[in-house]
Amino acid sequence: MTDATACLAAPEIDRHPCVRATVRLAAELLAPQAERVDVEGVPVGHVAALAGAGLLGLYGPCEAGGSDVPAPVARRVTEVLSGADGATWFVWTQHATPVRALARSDNDELRRRWLPRLCRDALGGIAVAHLRRSGGPTVRARPAPGGGWRLEGTASWVTSWGLAEVLLVGAETDDGRALSALVAARPRPGLVASAPLALAAMEATATVRLDFDGLAVPADDVVDLVALDQWRRADALKTANVTPAVFGLIDRVVTGLEEAARRREEPVALALARALRSEASGVRARAYRLLDEVPPAEGLDERLVLRAHALELGVRAATALVVASGGAGLSRTSPAQRLVREALFHLVQAQTPPVRRATLTRLGQAGGGRS
Repeated sequence: MTDATACLAAPEIDRHPCVRATVRLAAELLAPQAERVDVEGVPVGHVAALAGAGLLGLYGPCEAGGSDVPAPVARRVTEVLSGADGATWFVWTQHATPVRALARSDNDELRRRWLPRLCRDALGGIAVAHLRRSGGPTVRARPAPGGGWRLEGTASWVTSWGLAEVLLVGAETDDGRALSALVAARPRPGLVASAPLALAAMEATATVRLDFDGLAVPADDVVDLVALDQWRRADALKTANVTPAVFGLIDRVVTGLEEAARRREEPVALALARALRSEASGVRARAYRLLDEVPPAEGLDERLVLRAHALELGVRAATALVVASGGAGLSRTSPAQRLVREALFHLVQAQTPPVRRATLTRLGQAGGGRS
């Protein structure tokens, strides 16, 4: 990132066409329907609305029809989507991974075939979390006779099934490399999907388990093939940072807490909302400074501490909203119960052992009354 993009002022960010389109979409469609989506699932119409707002190509290169926005703009879009409707945000953020992977892939033909579609109107998904496991691979890629690969094993968490057209699937090879390939998101011989998983949070994202039984992957569909240790190092650098989605959730929760405080004429709740907003602002500023000004491989301890702080703050703020909402906050039509479940989801999303340890440490400090 250049100094110019890192130093974008908040008014410049908010005036960006992608941010303005996101704010409109959130206000007119996503937020008003968030509770219905939480119960019924993310509809195809929401994916079409994301595409219509130009958000599927947010991370894509301009030559493929993407927007290639500066990082501060992408963060603001993420915050707004997450605050409006966590399930739709999660479907959208999964899509960003195949877009980014294709944008840097050396497979030019695959880039030409898929990147413009993913930037325009085709939703992508991912099946890569199992590559983080240290206890051995759950999906293996073995060379197929005549070329290409065959996939064997199970991917336990695959989001957007029935919405996505294509998945970026990760698998470990027998010689310790990480294969990433594009796979059509439909059942067929060699690929079987479970029923949608029953989840306490984000059930609306149509998450399934995929079983691979010799699924053929042509060499032409391979996005990348790198040492597994290299893949994990890059993933660890990325997951050490706070996702902006957590700050979007906190913004929405604190706004709801302020509204509940005024409605109930509860000065303690209003004071708490102001304190939570100030705390979140401080954590956000430090986290984004690290992203913009410090090389990714530096400041890892601080990044993990800030991620843990943001996660704990999200749970604390969402819990306060439930308290301030009273019994009505547990109704399935209330945002409070959905937001507290989404806050819990963020505790485990893209979790690695270092993230888990940092989060548990933060929770222990909060429980002991230490800042």
